[in-house]
Formats: sequence, C-alpha cells, structure tokens
Amino acid sequence: MTPSPFAHTSYLLRRKVLKLFGGAFHIYAPDGSLAFYSQQKAFRLKEDIRVYADESMSRELLVIRARGIIDLGMTYDVIDPAASAPVGSVRRKGLKSILKDEWVLMDAQGREIGLITEDNAALALLRRTILGWMCPQTYDGTIGGHPVCHFHRNFNPFVSKVTLDFGADTAGRLDRRLGIAAAILLLAIEDKQN
Repeated sequence: MTPSPFAHTSYLLRRKVLKLFGGAFHIYAPDGSLAFYSQQKAFRLKEDIRVYADESMSRELLVIRARGIIDLGMTYDVIDPAASAPVGSVRRKGLKSILKDEWVLMDAQGREIGLITEDNAALALLRRTILGWMCPQTYDGTIGGHPVCHFHRNFNPFVSKVTLDFGADTAGRLDRRLGIAAAILLLAIEDKQN
C-alpha cells in the first residue's frame, strides 16, 4: 500500500515567479519526489486553488477556496474533495498582517485552534520594500502554545521556495492538509503582497 502523501514531516514548495498567468506550485517530499502539484488560476476575483496528486491533475486532493472577494482578513476554507468535507480554514489577520503577517488556523467546525506568525516585525517591514526579496522569511505555527510547524521562505527573482517542517508536532495536533494549504497560501498571497 502506498503511504499517504500527507504523511511526511517536511516538504519543499516551489513556485515559479515569472509564470505569465496564475501560479503553479510543485510540492516535494523529503526524498525529492513530487508529492503534490497545485495551480492558482489567474484573473480570479475569488481565490480557488486546487491541489492534485501530480501534474496530470487527474486526482484532486485538496481545495483551497476564499470565502469572499479582496479582503485583508480573508478566510480560506480547506476542503477534502474525496470526502466532500471541510478540513479547516486559514484566516489572514487583516490590518495586523500589513506590517507583520499573522494567520489564524481553524478546525473543521470553524473554531480557532492556532496561529501562524511571521518571525520579526522589523524584518517583516524590510521585506515589504523593494529589497524585500533579499530577506528570508520565517513563520512559526502553534496550537495551544505548542509548536506544530515551521515555514522558511527563500526568494529569488525566478523561483519562490518554502520549506515546511512538521517535525515539532510530535503529538499530531495539526492536520497536515491544513499545514500544506497554509504553506501554499503563504506563497500565493504573499507573492502578491511583496
């Protein structure tokens, strides 16, 4: 039996920055194999990102859908299409995220369960300047004060990369599907902001 692509403790997400329309995300397992492929359609007023098992896009594994249109405090629902069931949601903390990003993690019932926060306000402010791409970006995810994930983002003019590490979540507090969706949103939404 093939292990679940959601079973790994770390992933590397890559997004080509100079793609003309939309965004394509390749998400790799620790052994370098492709774990997921995702596409962000261009010119959409309401984000709708699909995550597939591979580039053939024949098997959909996750749907990430915005609840509204252009809102600083947007909530993105993460849905398991096979079960037609919500996994949870990720909500950006509106005005607070202009200077230093903060995202709220919510369970399938809409209850707040944790936070993903950017590392440092001074570095965050520097990242929002023209030289921002030169500064690596890190985020830490917590649930109930316990670390559950760490995002480290390197950026260059051609490829944006996020390393996602679930190693600190030894108790399995965070559904990996929600963590992967959050990492995709960091690449998709933050690339628009920076």
